[in-house]
Amino acid sequence: MENHIIIAIASGVASLIIIALYNHLRRKNNGVYNAFGGVETQLKKRFDLVPNLVAVVKKYASHEQNILTKVAEVRSLASSSALSNDQKVALDNQLAASMHGLLLSVENYPTIQASEGFNNLQRTLNELEAQISAARRTYNAVVTDYNNTIQTFPNNVMAWLMNLKTKHVFHIQDFEREPVSVEKLFQPDQL
Repeated sequence: MENHIIIAIASGVASLIIIALYNHLRRKNNGVYNAFGGVETQLKKRFDLVPNLVAVVKKYASHEQNILTKVAEVRSLASSSALSNDQKVALDNQLAASMHGLLLSVENYPTIQASEGFNNLQRTLNELEAQISAARRTYNAVVTDYNNTIQTFPNNVMAWLMNLKTKHVFHIQDFEREPVSVEKLFQPDQL
């Protein structure tokens, strides 16, 4: 009789541990999706701002058609709802690189830089970039916590049973690693 009670108690405790581990991992996994949703919201705002920015640049700089076309293509692809998170990140990286090229090319057009509409759009874009950066930091922190959780014992056993995989963090792009050149600021025509 005592053996049955001990087995029942041991089974109950084991079941509670398994349930607790499962729920803990499920909360961590949901946290990753929630954090990515925050990043997605900010990216959507940027994707919505892009056509306005492109329209202003088109008005002044028809020579930059290849950059404008690339930005439009990436934005069009990004609007698909069937993309995985990794694909969305890759498209965001492409858009960021294209936007960087577009903003660099604008430096050759003083009339665009003097445009109030362009300046407002650029300020809005800068604010969005700061919000995207904050959302990415949050996402990276949540993903790092999630990855650490599913890779440590005993969580790794339950994660394997649940088929949970590690998630990728956001990394900065190559063009973001380039040093900022202030040389143009000190040219005589800029003073």
